[in-house]
Amino acid sequence: MNLVTSSPRRGARIAVALGAAALLVGVSAPAFGAQAPPAATGAQTPPPVDVQLLNITDFHGYLRPHNDVSNGTVPLPDGSRLVVGGAPYLATHLKQLAAGQSNSILFTSGDSFSGWPTEVAYHADEPTVEFFNQIGVEFNTVGNHELDISPSFLIDHMWRGKCFGTVNVDSCFTDSNGKRFKGSTFPYSTANITTKGTTTPIVPPYIIKQVKTSDGDDLPVGFINLTTDTTVAGSTSYQPGLDNLPLIETANRYAAELKRKGVRAIVVSVHEGGSAGGQFNGCANPSGPIFDFARQVSPDIDAIVTGHWHALFNCTVNDPAGNPRPVVEAGYHGKLISEINLKIDRRTKDVLRDQTRSVVHPVTRDVKPDQKASDLVDYWVDRGAKTEARPVAEITGDLTRTANAAGESTLGDVVADAMYEDSQRVNADKAARADLALLVNRTHSGSNSLRGDLLHAPGSNAADAPGRVLFGEAWAAYGYANPVLTVTVTGAQIHKALEDQWRTQADGSVRFAPYAVSANVRYSYDASRSVGDRVDPADVQISGQPLDLDRKYRLAALAYTLIGGDGTTAFAGFTDAVRGTRDYEVLRGYLTRNSPLAPPALDRVRATS
Repeated sequence: MNLVTSSPRRGARIAVALGAAALLVGVSAPAFGAQAPPAATGAQTPPPVDVQLLNITDFHGYLRPHNDVSNGTVPLPDGSRLVVGGAPYLATHLKQLAAGQSNSILFTSGDSFSGWPTEVAYHADEPTVEFFNQIGVEFNTVGNHELDISPSFLIDHMWRGKCFGTVNVDSCFTDSNGKRFKGSTFPYSTANITTKGTTTPIVPPYIIKQVKTSDGDDLPVGFINLTTDTTVAGSTSYQPGLDNLPLIETANRYAAELKRKGVRAIVVSVHEGGSAGGQFNGCANPSGPIFDFARQVSPDIDAIVTGHWHALFNCTVNDPAGNPRPVVEAGYHGKLISEINLKIDRRTKDVLRDQTRSVVHPVTRDVKPDQKASDLVDYWVDRGAKTEARPVAEITGDLTRTANAAGESTLGDVVADAMYEDSQRVNADKAARADLALLVNRTHSGSNSLRGDLLHAPGSNAADAPGRVLFGEAWAAYGYANPVLTVTVTGAQIHKALEDQWRTQADGSVRFAPYAVSANVRYSYDASRSVGDRVDPADVQISGQPLDLDRKYRLAALAYTLIGGDGTTAFAGFTDAVRGTRDYEVLRGYLTRNSPLAPPALDRVRATS
């Protein structure tokens, strides 16, 4: 079935294809200006068609210009650093680059979402979509972070604008134009993220963009979109209902399909990583999975644009037939723009490889910032401050990370209880609900998902009051966009994890990285005993029953912990994973539902020596 609609933002057409069906929808790019088509050089040799590809990647919602070294600068060959980034400057540079180009296509290579700046994160990444709509993004390759909540969140909310929770509180916020969020005006695409057990992508696998020749004819350019194959089992994007198909085989499959459809100019936008020296227009010692991909994937693919590793490079890599093609990555957080210029033979409809040019542009701040983008940024920063000040709960005493002699803390216990409750709420099947929850308070490497205390005394925000917990305070206390999973493990694995709280270091010292456990768990340990033999299974009680090493238990924990990110291998081989809520929302929801909340007694863990 073919459906053709017009776009109010641009006259060109874009085909979004899924399997054998083609869906034609209007997708836009900004009207940055046009030029007269070049004159024909001869009846037998019509001039090639110029196509400009503009790309940003790993934007992560960085609308504000940031002034720290990591987020606001890029290195130069002389060792100095150039100040870059910010949506108002990005918008201006994109307009300038596309000016005079009759065929300019702007797209992103994934991780546009999971915004870390709070003005974006507080508002379900909707500010990023508003900005991308404003600058005319044509399509968005699905990165791992596009799946940090769920496929439905990506497709139904971010794309189609479906609301969840309370409008203008949880989603569908009023944007900088005074309008309710309606979703993106561009599609999302990936060929290799599929519904579990199938080869059917969750969104269209490729985009076909029609570009214009000088005499008004259409020529197709195909964009195969791919997502790193670490996505489904990744710590933030863990999605047990999805599968990752292999990158090379999938790209080759869809390149062949595009050829059968008459598409000869083919580009891959792939969210997969590599490194090549760290200079945005350099290519030194290229390595990593994206370069392995580039050396092996079908010669029918003419250019490769990538993301994921937050790397900076502009490389040329020979395909398996020995023909060069560009492989570029434009860093992260809107600091760079990659530009690839293709020339397409009007007769063969294929790219003239020897005439392809690529360059990466820094988003410098020596240009006039775009006013609409500036207004958008100011609006969301102001809105972020108001959201941060919104009360969400009351507490009757301090919830802190300060541990007692046994390693137990009030905040750790509350978070463990919140994770346990989340499993009960998420799992409709009672048999799938958690028997216990476990939280790594502090890893052996020193990292900590507990990031801030919740104090009864008011903080510096004028909206605070004694016992009041503000939205921003709850957000800052715990989490890093990690989901709670409920999985099946054995009692022996739980015991191994408890023993793993102590590790002998290279200098012979023993480091203690304590766990928090939910309120239905009690255990004791003897620190005078040898490492690996400090917890007697008989001294571990779960809902009043001793730990059975041979029994299977349902455990709620962060995905990061379960897949070994915290350093423990105790849970390797867990099964029957059910994804719950993200850490931020887990704590905030628990506080709200149990307000006013009293600090728990520190009586779950006992040190006997």
